[in-house]
Amino acid sequence: MSRILLFNKPYGVICQFSRDGMHPTLADYIVVPEVYPAGRLDTDSEGLLLLTDDGKLQHRITDPKHKLPKTYWVQVEGAPDEAALMQLRHGVQLKDGMTLPAEARLIEEPAGLWQRNPPVRFRKAIPTNWIALTIREGRNRQVRRMTAAVGLPTLRLIRYRIGDWTLEGIEPGQWRQEDA
Repeated sequence: MSRILLFNKPYGVICQFSRDGMHPTLADYIVVPEVYPAGRLDTDSEGLLLLTDDGKLQHRITDPKHKLPKTYWVQVEGAPDEAALMQLRHGVQLKDGMTLPAEARLIEEPAGLWQRNPPVRFRKAIPTNWIALTIREGRNRQVRRMTAAVGLPTLRLIRYRIGDWTLEGIEPGQWRQEDA
């Protein structure tokens, strides 16, 4: 039976086991042989990272043809209006082409959200808000580029869900094993 690990990747951790000498790596948190990340999260992003020992499952999770939905909690600078949310829902023109339509809605700050270290910069004159954004593709830094394109720079990015797997009950730096 295949193994899958659900890891809540903290801010600043790189999504590889080999050390780069500058950042913490997956090896600092996960001591399970023969599991590999199914996808990536940028160093400055947090949240759900799946690791598995099953190459076919790893491919299914990461292959854009399967369009596995990924939901992010995005803290943005500014106040999203309906026009900005509609742009995200219809697709956004980026330098590498139009994105697929996304699900986008304004949310309250997620309950039980952990503090980020270092904290997000705070500017008194500029409000921040949270968006739940679900995409079905995975371009490089896509969520950050999408929110910037609609005038809402991303301050904090947390991946909450991949397909049916969520961060529910997993603290930053912790992981849980499930059968795939």
